[in-house]
Amino acid sequence: MKKNDHHATGTPRPFELPWGKGRIAAEASIETPFNEPTLQLLEFEDGAKALRFCLCHQGDMLDKPVIVDEADLPRLRRAIQRSPALVALLKQLVE
Repeated sequence: MKKNDHHATGTPRPFELPWGKGRIAAEASIETPFNEPTLQLLEFEDGAKALRFCLCHQGDMLDKPVIVDEADLPRLRRAIQRSPALVALLKQLVE
């Protein structure tokens, strides 16, 4: 897998969790040699919003902790900046 910046996608697609369902409204990810660290904006049917930090590999979500190498942070930041909705929620986390 080559290192590459992925564009944030605003294309909604459905998700379903044991406590609710909705759509993935925005996504930012980068490829690393091992996996794809990914941030997703989840919008639930009741209007609630949540951030999902996950790892993907070859299109599948992995059930593993998210670990991002410090050297990959600038590329991940660029990918996140392409999604104003993700930026807005992440600002609430750090400001």
